[in-house]
This record gives sequence, structure tokens and C-alpha cells, in this order.
Amino acid sequence: MRTTRLPYVTFHEEPAEAEVVSHRLMLRGSYVKKVAGGLYDFLPLGARVLRRIESIIREEMDRAGAFEVLMPALQPAELWQATDRWDKYGKELFRIQDRHDRSFALGPTHEEVVTDLARGLLRSYRQLPVTLYQIQTKFRDEMRPRFGLMRGREFVMKDAYSFARSGEEGAACYREMQEAYFRIFSRLGLSVRMVEADTGMIGGSSSHEFMVLAPSGEDTVVFCPSCSWASNIELAGEATRCPLCQERLERTTAIEVGHVFDLGQRYSQPMEAGFLDPDGRETLFHMGCYGIGVSRLLAAAIEQSHDDGGIIWPLAMAPWAVCVLPLGGKDQEMTARGERIAAIIEERFPGEVLIDDREARPGVKFADADLCGFPLQVILGERNLREDRVELKVRKTGERHLLPVSGLPEWIGDFLGRPGSMVDTLILDR
Repeated sequence: MRTTRLPYVTFHEEPAEAEVVSHRLMLRGSYVKKVAGGLYDFLPLGARVLRRIESIIREEMDRAGAFEVLMPALQPAELWQATDRWDKYGKELFRIQDRHDRSFALGPTHEEVVTDLARGLLRSYRQLPVTLYQIQTKFRDEMRPRFGLMRGREFVMKDAYSFARSGEEGAACYREMQEAYFRIFSRLGLSVRMVEADTGMIGGSSSHEFMVLAPSGEDTVVFCPSCSWASNIELAGEATRCPLCQERLERTTAIEVGHVFDLGQRYSQPMEAGFLDPDGRETLFHMGCYGIGVSRLLAAAIEQSHDDGGIIWPLAMAPWAVCVLPLGGKDQEMTARGERIAAIIEERFPGEVLIDDREARPGVKFADADLCGFPLQVILGERNLREDRVELKVRKTGERHLLPVSGLPEWIGDFLGRPGSMVDTLILDR
């Protein structure tokens, strides 16, 4: 991809509206654009990050045996009324009426809709256990949207729901999803902590949150430095000692990026949703639900990984892993050689290369590459290219490497964790 074809504009002044680092850097780097309070356009760079996150989530959900579905965002009021949440959910629930004066909600979550789906779809114990998931836009009428993507009125979420024959089987589904979540966050390059949490408006017997530790986090996590116990502040209350080992507890701020719930029969009972057991008796589902804030992950990753120059994307989330920087300005020959090098990298690592082919000063290109957070910069200077060499800069560490052009694909392959053979046919016109 060429920068000159990319519809984006970077800004090096601080946006007045942004309160946290992730919001400032996403606006400055042209990842998002504000439409209204709590509503954002995802621009090409932001959309690419979003799709990369979604891809990893899908792979791990499929690996865990879940099945993808897509349910409507618009939900009839009668489903929410059946579980008594229509009145209890509060003002954050977007409520609308259609032309026939029927009441609907824009879904912040889908427990009622998926339970209605399951009671017509899963009729026999032989079909269980099963987990259904979707990646979809959700809505929440926040009284005070803030912090960019961390607290918006519209957001992208992965929500999954398990249906089991018993509490024991449901607990196994719950553990399986916890393990899937750890794999997802590990692949995304995020450091997370799972903490005990309150079930809130979702309900159920127990829940756990997955937290990205960050100074700007809105949540407070209470944890034991000596063992694995951790909790959010709402559940921990005034506790000062760990209930497992009695060590003194510590506190830190964090961003919630995932939440899992053991629902039991919280929804299957009022909605009379169940299956026929081996004896032909009607039995209620034991349910679980599992959410990941997909769009919030962009903000959480930046809050956890940035510096004064800008974003430092984890490799798996970056819009492009490699940014090629020809430093010739208006020198068409230098630009052409840069394009040939970029094409060779792209051939072996499709979709991973952006070439900054603008007629811009080196300082501008360096600043924009740092701001946007591309993990690897391939710097093409005239002197080095005369000697068939290129300079590589690793965004995360600032390390710089000088190597022969012929060794570039292999080095990048090692950096990306993918095979990248030495290329004997690497020919550059001089």
C-alpha cells in the first residue's frame, strides 16, 4: 500500500477534546474521527486494526468449538420484559418505537435474543453443549461519553453464549472460554489479569473480568502480589488481606476488555428455554455469556504501549507491520527503488507493507511512522542503498540494524515470526 493512496492526515498538535493518551494518538494518527459524543468513524488505519483483532478472536473462538452467528441489533421489548430487564436496565438502554408504536431496544448485549434463538434451535440433549458467538455493533446511551473508544455510545463487541445440560457442564464451558480469552489476549500482545467481579445487570452466579493494567484505567483492581488472587474494587470492598494467603493486598488501575459470566438459569428459566433430556423430560439450559470489547481493545493496547513519539502497536494488531521509508524526497529514482523493495517484501508477506512515497522531508516521515506505531521501519537512504544496504528500526525498542538488501526478507521473516527465505533473485536497478 502507498501512503499517497491512503486517505489519512496526521496531526502533530494535541487535540483539545482528548483526555487520555489513546484518544489523542488515535485522533492524531488518523485512526478515528469523531462524529458526535461517543460516536466515531473508523478510518482506514483504524479499520485495519479492528479487522486484525476480529480475525484473532474468530480463530480462537472457532478453536474452542464455538459457532458464529449474527443476531439483530434491534431487539423487541417483549424479550427484555420476559426477564424483567426492560425496566431494570436503566437509562443506558436505547429505547425506540417503530411506526406501529411497538417498543424496541438497540442491544447493548444479547442474552434475551440468543436465549430465544436457542429455545427454538436446540431441542435435544444430544446437541449440547454448544456455544454461539457474534461480533457486532452494540449501543449504550452513556450519560457522559468520554475517553474516546473506551467509553462510547456505539462500540464493537464479541459476545458469546454457552448452553449446557447441567451446572457441571456449564462450568466446563466457562473454563474453556476463560482459556480462550487468555489465548486471544496473549496473541494480541496484551498483558491482562483476570479478576473476580460482580455480576451487575447481566446476572448469574459468578463472573470474572479481564483487565489491561494501565494508569488511565477507569477501574481499580485489588490483587495479591504473592498469589494469583485478584478482584475488582466493587467486589473486594474494604478488604486489605488476600482471602487465600492473607498477604496484604495492593491496588492498581486497569481497563476492562473482557467479562465472562456463569449465568446458570437466569435467562432460561423466565424464558422457559430448555431441551429434552435422555428421559424425554423438559430441562432448562445452564447458560454462560462471554464478552470482549473489540473496539475498546484499540484504546487499551495504546494505553499499555506508547511513548512520547506515539503508538507502539503489538505486532498482531498493527495496521501494517512494515513501513518502508524512502528518503529521497522528490528523487524519483529513490522512490522507484523503494517501491521495488516494498514489492519484494509484500510478495513474501502480503498485506504487511506500507510505503511512504510522499514527497516529504525525512523528519516528517520518521515522525509519522512513530506516531502511527508501525512495528518495523525500513529506512532507505541514498548512501546505504549505494552500498546495497538498508537500515531497520524496531519501533518498540528503538533498535537499529544495518544489513544487506539481500538479507531483508529473511530478517523480516524472523521479526514477524514467519518463514522468509533468502532471495537470490533480489535485483535492484542501480
